[in-house]
Amino acid sequence: MPDQHEDESTAVMQLYGEPFDSGFARAEEHQLAADLTAACAVYEELLTLAESIEDSPDVRFLRAHLLSDLASVRLTATDLPGAEDALDRSRGLLDGIASAPMGPRGRQLWLEILLRTSIARADLLRRTGRLNEALACLDEAAVRLPEFDDPEGLRSAELGLNRVLLLMERGEWGAAEEHGSALLSTLEATELETVPRLLIALGMICSSTGRYDQAEDCLARAEERFRALGDTGEQQSLLTHRAYIAMNRGELDLAERLFAEASAFFERQRWFGDLAVCEQARAFLAGRRGDSTGAGDLMATSLARFEQLGALTAAADTMLLGAQHAYDRGDITEMKRLAQDARDVYQAREVYERCAQVDLMLARTLEDNLNRTDHGDHERASIDNALSLALPAALALEAARYDFVTARARSQWLELADDAMRLVFRLAVRRQDQGLLFELVEHRCAGASLALDRPPLPSGPSWSVEDAPSVFPSAAMKAYGDVDDPMTLGGVAAEAAASAGLRVAPPPKVRMSPESGRVALQEYSAAAEFRYHRRIVNEEETPFWATDDLSSRPVVQVRLADAGDLFMTWTWAGGARGFGTGRGPGDEVDRAVRELAAALPGVGEGGEGMRRALDSGAMADHRSEHRLARVLAEALWPEGLTAQIRQVSARAGRPLVRIQPSPRVAQVPWELLAVDDDGVRLIELADVVTTTPASLRRQIPAACPAPDTDTDAQANAGTDTVVLVLDPRVPGFRADSPLGSVLGPPGSDPELLSLVQRRLDAGAVVPSAATPAEAFRRTDLDRDWLSGVLRKGARRLLYVGHVSGAPVEGGQSEDGTLHLCCAPEAAGLAEPVRTHRPLSAKDLLLGTLPLHADGEPGARIWPAPPRVALIGCESGGDLRFAESFGLATAMIHNGAELVTATRWALPTSFAFHRLAGLPESVRPLSDAIIAVDTAHEHRDPVHRLGRWQREQLDRWRADGRIEHSPLLWAAMTCIVV
Repeated sequence: MPDQHEDESTAVMQLYGEPFDSGFARAEEHQLAADLTAACAVYEELLTLAESIEDSPDVRFLRAHLLSDLASVRLTATDLPGAEDALDRSRGLLDGIASAPMGPRGRQLWLEILLRTSIARADLLRRTGRLNEALACLDEAAVRLPEFDDPEGLRSAELGLNRVLLLMERGEWGAAEEHGSALLSTLEATELETVPRLLIALGMICSSTGRYDQAEDCLARAEERFRALGDTGEQQSLLTHRAYIAMNRGELDLAERLFAEASAFFERQRWFGDLAVCEQARAFLAGRRGDSTGAGDLMATSLARFEQLGALTAAADTMLLGAQHAYDRGDITEMKRLAQDARDVYQAREVYERCAQVDLMLARTLEDNLNRTDHGDHERASIDNALSLALPAALALEAARYDFVTARARSQWLELADDAMRLVFRLAVRRQDQGLLFELVEHRCAGASLALDRPPLPSGPSWSVEDAPSVFPSAAMKAYGDVDDPMTLGGVAAEAAASAGLRVAPPPKVRMSPESGRVALQEYSAAAEFRYHRRIVNEEETPFWATDDLSSRPVVQVRLADAGDLFMTWTWAGGARGFGTGRGPGDEVDRAVRELAAALPGVGEGGEGMRRALDSGAMADHRSEHRLARVLAEALWPEGLTAQIRQVSARAGRPLVRIQPSPRVAQVPWELLAVDDDGVRLIELADVVTTTPASLRRQIPAACPAPDTDTDAQANAGTDTVVLVLDPRVPGFRADSPLGSVLGPPGSDPELLSLVQRRLDAGAVVPSAATPAEAFRRTDLDRDWLSGVLRKGARRLLYVGHVSGAPVEGGQSEDGTLHLCCAPEAAGLAEPVRTHRPLSAKDLLLGTLPLHADGEPGARIWPAPPRVALIGCESGGDLRFAESFGLATAMIHNGAELVTATRWALPTSFAFHRLAGLPESVRPLSDAIIAVDTAHEHRDPVHRLGRWQREQLDRWRADGRIEHSPLLWAAMTCIVV
């Protein structure tokens, strides 16, 4: 072997002597300059020379090395047949000398070339659609990797990158992103050439899942790396990736220009695989422009190139594009042939996401054909056929979001998958199938399940795609694995895991009938799991509505789901029977929601937003507020349900309306809806409560007393402690600063002092206070104190203070925070704000699991009492998110039976004084706090709070004074399981 006769001090590059060493260097220079033809010529010339030398193990190794490098260049040039030939020959030579005598350095060099050859072959197999064979190659390389001395981690990084690319090829975007992000966190400080390629992969994942700014950032960082490496060719290849981002964004002119520029470069360099990719994309763009001839020519050229290269999956993508163009031309036979041929390729290669895309395309063409032509007696059969294709595919695409680590990524994916679900709802409406619509709404409203105890995702070199669970582990398990085992990720990777969002699992099965045992969408879910090999629901079952404890009064459960239009279901219980469905046209719903948003203080507007809401917003005047209430009712509330409520009320008394809103309408104050032309409000006909998704499960730790609220006496049973957190002082923020006082100086509000005195007189109160004024603006109410008092048990928690809601567009409701007295060094998952670390919903859910190997879940650290009040800005904004894991739902998860929270930012009494001109003796926020406190002492807090809201409505109608505006009191809602 080369090093058997070399001195240990010989430079690494001096392996074979001349002209081979300088030839290797020259070929690498050509490759960096994107002159792959010249690089191949150098390797072929050296290979010819090597083959003329007398045969020996050393010469065979030299030839294997040359062939491995030649294969790498041919892969870059997308000469896949040529690359395969070189790899086969290289591997044969390497296997032939495996048992030859080698020194330690010779064995290491042999291992390096073997690893490079295996990884390159996996790359080739992936590009030609042989994904299982590619996986086997990577697994073989992983077995060899521990033998190889890889101080820089280059081969390990290449192995990891190829796993990411393989996951992307399978359409497993969430798994690819998690593995890629963890790998990048360990490599970014290095100068390895793998890093920019990994950044490109992550950029394409982001682009494919709707996160275009993040994708652009990844490409910009990759370009900087390539520039530092002097790699001209890879810098040029970024044009294609940027073009794809532009195309996904809808910037078609920019995409066309970038693809054309990239095509010209690839054609000059004879990189025909990359050229075929560009031609495929340009065919799509030509079709969008209406240039069917140009699109057809480009598709034919692209397809021929892919087939010649053996890139069958890419060829199938072109077939699928051709199928769509065939349908546009009216050639149904050709459309079906191309679509089926593409699907056969995807099925054979287990690329199930693309199988679902084919089925959706066929379903869309069926819907389009139904819109264009009269199917007569066959219409029902055509709709059934379309649904049998669309619904399983839509369920599979929707469920793919559970692979992603963060709610941000999941919410972006869901926006893409929602288009498929909107198709399904349209088909169900067309079939006039009320039962299917009911089950669709129930399934969509079931919500994602919080995953706290999933097994860890292996991260070592032996990990394979088949090992990956469909739902990934919690941040804690990802960072640490089992407590008794070594950490699977360390250092930066562990920090990255701790900073990740919540992980979720599919929703439970929703049992529609205890008698029949039917589960919502059961045949469609089974079809999706069979066709696309993806879990749609988990093994748990939950009744679509548990009514065992609701027999004392009539109750109607209302659920809403967004699918273009707004879909509603309702079911009666508690002595009333019946159900129904409704639908609000999407345009009308959006218009009504915009009017409501304009009446509320906007997120991020600060004082100006509150000034506008109190001065000129619709809720600042009784007439404009009534008009808004009527607009909301006409868009969102069916008249038939109002009629049923009136009938039930006349026969059995005031009913309870339980509403689970969709994210689009989660801020709607349902109590305010003017449900008829006489201006009668919904709250005058019924009590109203908000409900959480069925997937939310209350945790009842041993320290948390079981709630019992049948009577006033029972409400006080067990521990009598009431926890009061009243305007805690946030470290580093003055009283007049953004996180300053919300209630004013301690002792300045006699009504709130009386509230505290009543609680002191009634029983145990924490924190202990000699006088009521000592309960306000305390500096010792941090997360550790709160944990201590809650672990001891309490029957109520009243929090009045600052809440910072998470931005809805970010998708991560768990980023919502409470502001206690915590210093920045307090352990937690939220970023510090100056000299203060907020307590986030993610803290309440995950606890210290992501921070310590022996961490505890949040439900054990902060067990919530049966009744919790969170009076702060948009403390109940959870349901505005596709995944509801904010502060209010975190409290319910941790044991609360009922949480009173707010739908939007609250005006403080000071805001009423300064912006609305009220005298200081009038304190509307104090009145609201007292009303909530009184309600939480009542055996029926929902009814008691509703009675106060009805009183406020009467005053608002009578005098229209701003202190009685629903801007304050209609923000309050009770949230229950």
